[in-house]
Amino acid sequence: MNRRTETLPDDYFAGMYASDPDPWGFTTSAYERDKYAATLAALPRAHYQTAFEPACSIGVFTRALSERCDRLLATELVPAAAQAAQARCADRPGIEIRQGAVPADWPVGQFDLIVFGEVLYFLAAPDLSEVVRRTGAAIAPGGDLVLVHWLGETDYPQSGDGAAEAFIRLAAPFARVLHQSRTEAYRIDVLRAGPDP
Repeated sequence: MNRRTETLPDDYFAGMYASDPDPWGFTTSAYERDKYAATLAALPRAHYQTAFEPACSIGVFTRALSERCDRLLATELVPAAAQAAQARCADRPGIEIRQGAVPADWPVGQFDLIVFGEVLYFLAAPDLSEVVRRTGAAIAPGGDLVLVHWLGETDYPQSGDGAAEAFIRLAAPFARVLHQSRTEAYRIDVLRAGPDP
């Protein structure tokens, strides 16, 4: 299968949500449920002060992650999905949902946790490099980075393994791998920004 050479365009995702408000089955899929549980279990700390989750979709994982964070900023490219996430998380005062994409709409501020859940492989190499650069500036010393990637076949600009390995390589000047796990369906990579607190 030939890979796309450009970052997937906005209308690719908008079209998916136009035909189905939950196109990946976040609310119903056993894969998503198990992956979310494994992602939360992989977090090295029980609690974080400030977290960032780009590409939060309709906010299913966002809501679960918020239980481990004082403040959680999540962004989503597609306005309808961002609105669904806002509605799902409306009773959680520590969550802020914004409409936007990475790297273009990267938020100002510093975070002690950034979770990239199945988003990096949508990015072409230049945008992935820019995301890593911005991550290096935004992650607090001793902060944690979590990468989650599906390992199935796609035509995305990167494979799951390719996106994860590229991020790890590019982040090496500021972060080291703490833990990696892999199932047949997905991989989770946890990195920590130096120096340790």
